[in-house]
Amino acid sequence: MSAAAYTILAVGDLVLDEEEVGHYFDPTREIIQAADLAIAQIEVPHTTSTECASVDIPAPPAPVQNVAEIARAGFTVATLAGNHIYDCGPQGIADTIGLANAAGMQTTGAGADLDAAKVPVITQLGPLRVGLLNYNCVGPRESWATSKKAGCAFVNVLTHYELDSANPGGPPSVYSFAEPKSLEAFTADVRALAAEVDVVIVALHKGVVHLPADIAAYETQLAHAAIDNGAHAVIAHHAHIMRGIEFYRGAPVFHGLGNFVTVTNALNVSGDNSPERLAWAKRRKKLFGFESDATMPNYAFHPESRNTAMALMELDEDGGLSASFIPCWIDQSAAPRPLSDEASAAPVLAYVEAISREAGFDTHFTWDTDRVRVSAPA
Repeated sequence: MSAAAYTILAVGDLVLDEEEVGHYFDPTREIIQAADLAIAQIEVPHTTSTECASVDIPAPPAPVQNVAEIARAGFTVATLAGNHIYDCGPQGIADTIGLANAAGMQTTGAGADLDAAKVPVITQLGPLRVGLLNYNCVGPRESWATSKKAGCAFVNVLTHYELDSANPGGPPSVYSFAEPKSLEAFTADVRALAAEVDVVIVALHKGVVHLPADIAAYETQLAHAAIDNGAHAVIAHHAHIMRGIEFYRGAPVFHGLGNFVTVTNALNVSGDNSPERLAWAKRRKKLFGFESDATMPNYAFHPESRNTAMALMELDEDGGLSASFIPCWIDQSAAPRPLSDEASAAPVLAYVEAISREAGFDTHFTWDTDRVRVSAPA
């Protein structure tokens, strides 16, 4: 592959549930702004609507002024397909899209109906047309768009539990896979975009939260299906923790980019949170075996989630793609800080390599100046 001509940067979840959030982007602002295309996942609606449309654990609406801070940080595209984007109903989606567009960002993954939610972002990088699609794979169904309802683009994933022992109520084996017609619609969308552009990136909201190495069967199924139908790279978010990095047919799959800027008090087991959020915050400890750092009240996530990264995809003039990532550490203030020298980056690199190996991926990792190159095994 010849020298990189264009750079695409992608990060994980953004939850900006504070009044002042610009300073959280300061450590990474220069890197983000240097990219030709910078993609962020907006996890919750930014709106003044007071509607609560979720039957899951409702996220509070984030301040409307914070969308402009995302654009000021350097992001040019926002993916919106996720389990919380419909929490404040149609108005929450309309407001979030309107605010993003007013700030100069394009969006994909959510809209006033299913057709609108599935419209890709297409960006011109020199002679190359780059297309981005975004789907929610985790529910709840209420968040999904229909022909007559606002919501997000989605893939319907089915789960089957098989009891492996003679103990009723014992731990089962879990099998997950995309519903066939939904998978067919997803792959048709990828093929259609691949026929229209030079480079296709697919963003998936997927995975079991807070588990870095346990990648469910549907996750590889969908990532591989995207690549089989023309995608050049797959990026993912939702789990709020880094996931392994895979190569499939020479294309990178970032199975989960973890948290980026995620600041909220909605997950604390205290205060005036809703009963649903309080119940979930307490249940998480039993389900996933962790307690968040009490000294970081606005960051109630798994301690390992402070290992995070910015994915980089470099394109040459012919559309050839190489992949790397910049290791980051979420500091005590909850700001992601890039680790630009090999010594400081070593623990995060070791973490990403370990969870990739545990997931069964034989990806090759190499330190290169200020980033980690990732490639298929020789």
